[in-house]
Amino acid sequence: MTLSERDKAHLWHPLTQHKIKPEALAITKAKGVYLYDEQGKEYIDGIASWYTCMYGHCNPKITEKVTRQMQTLDQVVFAGFTHEPAVKLSEALIGLLPGNQQKLFFSENGSTAVDVAIKMAFQYHFNKGDKKDTLIAFEDGFHGDTFGAMSVSDLSVYNGPFEEFFLKVIRIPVPTGENNHEVSEQLKSAVAAHKVAAFVYEPIVQGAAAMKMHDKEGLNTLIEFCKNSHVLTIADEVMTGFGKTGKNFASEYMESKPDFICMSKALTAGLLPMAVTSCTQEVYDAFYDDDISKGFFHGHTYTANPLACTAALAGIELLVSDEIGENIQNIIKSHQEFDDRIKNHPKVLSTRQQGVIYAIDLNVKMERYGNLRDLLFGYFMDNGVFLRPLGSTIYILAPYTITKKELQKIYEVIESAIEKII
Repeated sequence: MTLSERDKAHLWHPLTQHKIKPEALAITKAKGVYLYDEQGKEYIDGIASWYTCMYGHCNPKITEKVTRQMQTLDQVVFAGFTHEPAVKLSEALIGLLPGNQQKLFFSENGSTAVDVAIKMAFQYHFNKGDKKDTLIAFEDGFHGDTFGAMSVSDLSVYNGPFEEFFLKVIRIPVPTGENNHEVSEQLKSAVAAHKVAAFVYEPIVQGAAAMKMHDKEGLNTLIEFCKNSHVLTIADEVMTGFGKTGKNFASEYMESKPDFICMSKALTAGLLPMAVTSCTQEVYDAFYDDDISKGFFHGHTYTANPLACTAALAGIELLVSDEIGENIQNIIKSHQEFDDRIKNHPKVLSTRQQGVIYAIDLNVKMERYGNLRDLLFGYFMDNGVFLRPLGSTIYILAPYTITKKELQKIYEVIESAIEKII
């Protein structure tokens, strides 16, 4: 039996209705920008396996360091203990993050990074004797699948059965430039009418909302108002962090910086699961007290796992290298050149780009997980390119190590798909 056949006996896959789609493609190997299935066919990983493997799969500069770390310290409880990989990573991250970020709390994935920030925000106000019960978030946002993260998300395809159990959340539109004043007024009204603890947002790019992009100046105005109104700000950079928008963090595009930044995905270069929630000294100080109950009593078994910390350190070394910096600029330029030739295609409704993130909206009505979308996905895979359309949106977010030739193949397959499928 093949791996794909054996898979059906016991495995339950994410984002899958197994009665409709019982097949799972078995991947046996990955190297650089390529995935290889059990038949030996290769696929360019055009989305870096959900934006994680940004330095390529099985990058030897990362795997060699993690292999050495495995021989010294694999795992230790982080409550009451510390270790060199965590300390070194904290120093590297603080050097990379916006200057107001001073403290780091480890967890295990993007959803938990957001949940940690939400819990900290609620407890921050509680510790100060000002209990607040409301969050503000953008429409169409996505922050994860745990209950706190789900509560501030707004994609019903994921959240439908659970919405009556959510935290209290008020949703506002993203600022587009044209609607900045209206969005700002909605935020002001919400803060005036409710006891708002925090504003949670994906800065500049909403990933699961099909790479929906919004106005930097408008977002800066919202963050600034929150700061002046004692509303904490939580930047979910799980997708946007570590170079994807053209800066190390999307929050760097705004003058006003968030109180929290949530990180995961590319944090560990796709090698191991880990997340970090960073915060300001002011936030931390609200928990620093002789009263033990004011501490943040939240923990995960694999918090600050030494192997994951080592992978993250190696990833940061690559991110700040001249080679990766040059590669990022080359990808940005290649996307711009592709955009020049595709944006006026009659079957293309619109295009957009932020850093290495490039998206095309097709001029056709398409369900997020419908048959036409599946035809597109199948065509890409048949032609050796792994892209995962979000409804009628095709997006590229490839590893930083991709070559111009490999990018050209992605572009050509997209152009061919538009002609033959749409």
